[in-house]
Amino acid sequence: MNSTEPNSAKRTASRRLAKGFSLIELLIVVAIILIIAAIAIPNLLRAKIAANESSAVNSIRTYTSANVAYSSLCPLVGYPNLLSDLGPGGGACAGGANLVDPILGSVAPSKAGYTFTYVPAAPSGTNTNYILNAAPANPGTSGIRYFFCDETGVIRYSPAGPATVASPPL
Repeated sequence: MNSTEPNSAKRTASRRLAKGFSLIELLIVVAIILIIAAIAIPNLLRAKIAANESSAVNSIRTYTSANVAYSSLCPLVGYPNLLSDLGPGGGACAGGANLVDPILGSVAPSKAGYTFTYVPAAPSGTNTNYILNAAPANPGTSGIRYFFCDETGVIRYSPAGPATVASPPL
């Protein structure tokens, strides 16, 4: 019996001296990390959607200012025929308007998860009205709200589908 007691004491002493973590301790740490991730990831996605929507509203403000400047530079044209007319090298004005950056001044602008569509209205040959829409490229993922603006400069939104002049203002 004496011979087994020293072996038992040696095993207990060697366990105390062993460095590292047990399997249960590691599983607890992994479970805690998964719980924190489950809480943080949805908040991160909501923050990204809010940032995309904010960028879309800012882009609409940029377009509104550029449209007013363009109609002042080109009074015979009025508002531009295309959004690309506001960018570098395009438009009815000689040499291009250069009022917006190349991303917003492209033929089919898309920025921060939103796509922009523009329709000018020329009842008497000069574009006196326009409609500008911003729609999420992937509704529910890149953005939730749709945005609308016209020559009044009032930005409107709709959470259900494309915004119109009847939608509530921001």
